[in-house]
Amino acid sequence: MQSLGMASLHDLRKELDCSICLNIYTDPVNLRCGHNFCRVCIDRVLDTQEGSGIYTCPECREESLERPALQRNVTLCNIVGSFLSPQPDQEETGIFCSYCIHSHVPAARSCLHCEASLCDNHLRVHSKSAEHVLSDPTTSPGKRKCPVHKKILEYYCTKDAVCICVSCSLAGIHRGHQVEMLDVASENKKMKLRNVLQKLTTEREESEKRVQSLQELRKDYRKKAEDVKDRVTDLFIDLMRHLEDLEKRVLSEISRQDAHASLSISDLIQLLEIKKDELSRKMRHIEELCNMSDPVTVLQEPDIGDFHYLGYKKRPSERIHDARSLDVGFISGTLSSLSNLITGIYTGIYFQETTDLFLDFDTAATNINISDAMKTASWLSMSQYRPEKPERFKRDQVFSIKSFSSGEHYWEVDVSKSDLWRVGVGYPSIERRGDLSYIGSNNKSWGLCKQKDWCSTVQYLARHACKDIQLPSNISYVRLRICLDYEAGQLSFYSLCDPIRHLHTFTATFAEPLHAMLCVYSGSIKISGGTVSKKK
Repeated sequence: MQSLGMASLHDLRKELDCSICLNIYTDPVNLRCGHNFCRVCIDRVLDTQEGSGIYTCPECREESLERPALQRNVTLCNIVGSFLSPQPDQEETGIFCSYCIHSHVPAARSCLHCEASLCDNHLRVHSKSAEHVLSDPTTSPGKRKCPVHKKILEYYCTKDAVCICVSCSLAGIHRGHQVEMLDVASENKKMKLRNVLQKLTTEREESEKRVQSLQELRKDYRKKAEDVKDRVTDLFIDLMRHLEDLEKRVLSEISRQDAHASLSISDLIQLLEIKKDELSRKMRHIEELCNMSDPVTVLQEPDIGDFHYLGYKKRPSERIHDARSLDVGFISGTLSSLSNLITGIYTGIYFQETTDLFLDFDTAATNINISDAMKTASWLSMSQYRPEKPERFKRDQVFSIKSFSSGEHYWEVDVSKSDLWRVGVGYPSIERRGDLSYIGSNNKSWGLCKQKDWCSTVQYLARHACKDIQLPSNISYVRLRICLDYEAGQLSFYSLCDPIRHLHTFTATFAEPLHAMLCVYSGSIKISGGTVSKKK
């Protein structure tokens, strides 16, 4: 029985195929001979036959001098709809038969003409005429009918974007408008919706990737912040320990000097007390002599002269001066180590690796002289002879030998002997000739520059891709520190004045290794590394 049922279903399926497109019927229509075709398929065939003046059926070849009228096969249309639309579980639709008024019997189909739902029993006795179009159970069959002509909606007006009936198409307000069958219009709209869905899906995936990237970036920032917090905490613990040791040393030295000074002053006081007693005794003796009336006794007394106490070898004023001379030089020298301690803490927080750089002679322009130590670039008024190389800059610039493609680094430049300059970093693929080859004048380099405008006013600028950011001019630009965090995409510039001042930070996604770059318009620039604490 099962095989028979499957065979019958297969045979029914073959009967529902259009002989032109070989697919299941779409809006089936029939000719006068009785053969059925998709409306679109037969219309195309008849269009091709129009020039010959004779119209024939693709199946039986029956001829007609006039273009055949196409009649919609409503019964076949309903069969195709039933075959293509699997029956839903009737118990789950929640739609009941409109005629079973004494009990809730699930509806099997809905009649769009009657605007009623029917169970299997009422469906058997329901009218089979073409105007009674059946559909899956629906709670609002009236929505499938034209509100003006009360006919089934069969077409879609593309101009007004509404579903219409055949009367609207032929004699109503939509007469002459381009119309499509509902199924065709629905598929066209679905195609557009699928395209929109695809775009929205792509945008959503990109948003999800962006969110994931930002979440990872936030995680990295938090991790880096925690790492910096830990290092700052450790450094301040170390700082407090150093400060405590330093405090003990300074206070101990002051106490030692205080004790020494107090002892010296005590000795002076004792000596002066002895001298005072001696002077008092002598004074009494002299007063006695002065009060004597016997001149012989007065004259026979030995001359006293200047009093010199043999136990006192230095004048009291000199001894007092020695006692007051506190050794502040030692204390100042000890306290001066605080400056080095603070500098060590600053660099320990911000920098990981000190970088010793040398300038690349092969990239130096012919008007740039490189020192023997390969640390200083000097501008020359006349070009030198150097062999032509593709990596050599045409004017005023030079690369470092070393490049950076990962990690954190810093180096310093001394621009005190140059009136006009640029310093920064650049990709090895940067142009080597023309105005767009200079630091910051393209999208392959980042830098700071000192220049003069047409009024000879000095300006300090942060520059990238020919875009300038004005920097304050009331800061010292004699010695600069350049800090690179390649993975974080950060390039920072600092002025090594007192205190150290942050000038500018570029943020970018670096795509190539980076070389340090110098551009010298006058004088000379020296490049060097530094000595800092490693990250803990």
